[in-house]
Amino acid sequence: MFGGSDIGVDLGTANVLVFVKGKGIVLREPSVVAIEKDSGRVIAVGSEARRMLGRTPGNIVAIRPLRNGVIDNYEITEKMLRYFMLKADGGRKFFFRPRLMVCIPSGVTGVEERAVRQAAVQAGAKEALLIEEPLAAALGAGLDISQPSGSMVVDIGGGTTDIAVLSLGGIVCSRSLRIGGDKFDEAIVKYIRREYNIAIGERTGEELKIGIGTAYIPGAEVKSMEIRGRDMVTGLPKAITVTNRQVHDAIRETLDLVVGGVKEVLERTSPELAADIINKGIVMTGGGSLLGGIDKLLSRETGLPVHVADDPLSCVAKGTGRALNDIHVLSAVNKGRNYKKIV
Repeated sequence: MFGGSDIGVDLGTANVLVFVKGKGIVLREPSVVAIEKDSGRVIAVGSEARRMLGRTPGNIVAIRPLRNGVIDNYEITEKMLRYFMLKADGGRKFFFRPRLMVCIPSGVTGVEERAVRQAAVQAGAKEALLIEEPLAAALGAGLDISQPSGSMVVDIGGGTTDIAVLSLGGIVCSRSLRIGGDKFDEAIVKYIRREYNIAIGERTGEELKIGIGTAYIPGAEVKSMEIRGRDMVTGLPKAITVTNRQVHDAIRETLDLVVGGVKEVLERTSPELAADIINKGIVMTGGGSLLGGIDKLLSRETGLPVHVADDPLSCVAKGTGRALNDIHVLSAVNKGRNYKKIV
């Protein structure tokens, strides 16, 4: 059993990662819950529930309880969190209630913060601590942010993109966009509907993004992928072939918003910290940083070196582990925010 061990949770819009102190990341599951409509009974959680998306009978619905990085359905989030905490401990109930650190986007409101704390306590935590995602991402990427030197992180998750400049163990300037991998998927779905008159699901949009998606066309080899959907005119199933250039056209507007957010943070950064960032470059984390060529796009638009962190999907979860081991980081995280936040 945990025996009171500290647990870090990357409570993401697309995936939940659980970090147990002394063990590392012990669980990585999609943030999806399948419930029975009439009774509200949970049928499946995580990978099993994700396979049901778009394929459930009328009395069962597969939902994602988090949207844009915040809780959309409090009750289901609490049940999902409790399930993942128990699963991380082999399905046994806690002997001692663990202390829980949960990641939140840097742009959340006070109400959204309280919802996360309450859900964590109701799920079985004795205490709920919060850490902002760009801070956790920087720690998880191995950056030394304790020195009086600027570091810049761009964390592109499923529901949000968090951009921050960090120094002396805290966030100096940040911007949180309600844009992430989900918006890329939605943009692809809309593009296919508009250009081909074919309806596809978000899962197919995600498969296109992962399979041939690219943020930077110059020098990219031509790739194509066959997908299947429903013809909007005949109502019959139909297969089409889509190229990486078409996927790029579909997500270009969303990419422009991310680039604009990065530039906005850089414009508000002090000259001294900006000089540090020129030397160190920008570090990218989160699943969105795996989109082909996105580092090249940011580098071209900002003129700065851009690096994708090792294992970017796990950076935020690993960062909670580093913060749990560091008492002064914990206290700094929970004192409140007094940095420049761009709304």
